[in-house]
Amino acid sequence: QVQLVESGGGLVQAGGSLRLSCAASGRTFSNYAMGWFRQAPGKERESVAGNSVSGGVTIYADSVKGRFTISRDNAKNTVYLQMNSLKPEDTAVYYCAADRHSVTPGTSLRTYDYWGQGTQVTVSA
Repeated sequence: QVQLVESGGGLVQAGGSLRLSCAASGRTFSNYAMGWFRQAPGKERESVAGNSVSGGVTIYADSVKGRFTISRDNAKNTVYLQMNSLKPEDTAVYYCAADRHSVTPGTSLRTYDYWGQGTQVTVSA
């Protein structure tokens, strides 16, 4: 069992930056591919970014490429999402998720086994 706790969300003006953190409990964090997802009001949850067990393979949604960076520190059991040049359309609840079966990250919600409670990101125009 893995518990995930996100932090770092908040209110920021367009063009600003935030860094989200996701702290994981358990000793097997380094064996899980990790992902960040988001869900805006009235919309489905969507993949934002993911990285592999080693962190060497990363994926990004087209809408965030060049602005967001996912990284992980396996020694600290933590995955990060650095978000720069934020836009109002980035407003959503952001969730981190862990996939215990995969080495490389996927974009489907169904492949992830553990989820955090989410952290709100609001970008004002």
